Amino acid sequence: MQPLAGVLVVAVEQAVAAPVCTRHLGDLGARVIKVENRGGGDFARGYDDVVHGMAAHFVWANRNKESLALDLKRPEGREILARLLAKADVLVQNLAPGAAARLGLDSAELRERHPRLITVDISGYGRGGPYALARAYDLLVQAEAGSCAITGTPEDPAKPGIPIADIGAGMYALTSVLTALYVRERTGKGASVSVGLFDAVAEWMGFALNQARYGGFDVRPNGLSSPMVSPYGAYPTADGQTLVLGTTNDREWQRLAARVLGRPDLAEDPRYATNSDRVARRAELDEVITSWASGVTLAEARCLAEEAGLGHARLNTPTEVVAHPQLSERNRWREVDSPEGPVTVLLPPPECDDWDWRLDAVPALGEHSEPILRELGYGSDELERLRVEGVIGEKA
Repeated sequence: MQPLAGVLVVAVEQAVAAPVCTRHLGDLGARVIKVENRGGGDFARGYDDVVHGMAAHFVWANRNKESLALDLKRPEGREILARLLAKADVLVQNLAPGAAARLGLDSAELRERHPRLITVDISGYGRGGPYALARAYDLLVQAEAGSCAITGTPEDPAKPGIPIADIGAGMYALTSVLTALYVRERTGKGASVSVGLFDAVAEWMGFALNQARYGGFDVRPNGLSSPMVSPYGAYPTADGQTLVLGTTNDREWQRLAARVLGRPDLAEDPRYATNSDRVARRAELDEVITSWASGVTLAEARCLAEEAGLGHARLNTPTEVVAHPQLSERNRWREVDSPEGPVTVLLPPPECDDWDWRLDAVPALGEHSEPILRELGYGSDELERLRVEGVIGEKA
């Protein structure tokens, strides 16, 4: 069973946030029609050419979709989109501020014409407020919402390596669509949803904002560690690897000290009795653990940690994760088609014995323009005219 089979999603989208949302809807079985600018398409198509000539971001976020290439600045293009929306269950868009309204995609107007339609507007800063019309890219939003200031080090703040503002907004949009579909089953009514990248990051900053509001201080970033817990960090081992090791409570600290480090005296030392004590003396403990780790191999260190019931990890690079046994031995990698041949993709994270994931191709720009328009009632003569006049684009 594909849970969303029969649901039609129209995606007027680009970059990451909306495409991540609609790709997951497609994974769940929805039919996703991706409306792209006929003059180049989703600009994420051009980020790089590392996947057999295609962009890594685009391949990641755009399987399971049909590409309809339109010039939405032309009345005929907007008419085609209007016909499509009359059949749709869901519209997801993340156009620049003001662009959706200019193209006839105002949520209130669409809901008035199509009461069962679920509209999702993804923007940088959500509805209203002084930043409502501000352009917002992942880095800009993360900087504005504070996540860069608690990443890296105090001297070198950093953007997290993955686009958490885009992904966060995309996943909140996904859960909103699923919720709205559930509500529509009971009430018959659609919904208008707005999701801001800034609000997604601000929500995920919850603990840091609580500390700022109630404690009166800003979290200080400390690289591969946690400002809240000690010991907790990365330690080079004798064989040139990096052990990531930590504790989350007093009992784990005592096991780490006595059974892994071989220092029962530290486990009993009142200076390190509580997490607050250990955070205050982080540098002392990191020095002890660094010295110990330099004398053991990664395998030896992980074996000791495992025997002591402590969490541990190896610091892996993306190229090492590609070959990670936790993915390969659980058959998490699959192949989907693309304009340049098969590409390897990951299954979505949820595991459910009763579901089948939809794993269809990554589309070429305009690949599905003609069949979609034929479904909407356009004949051969009209299609030829629209092609000649530049209203629609098709796969080259």
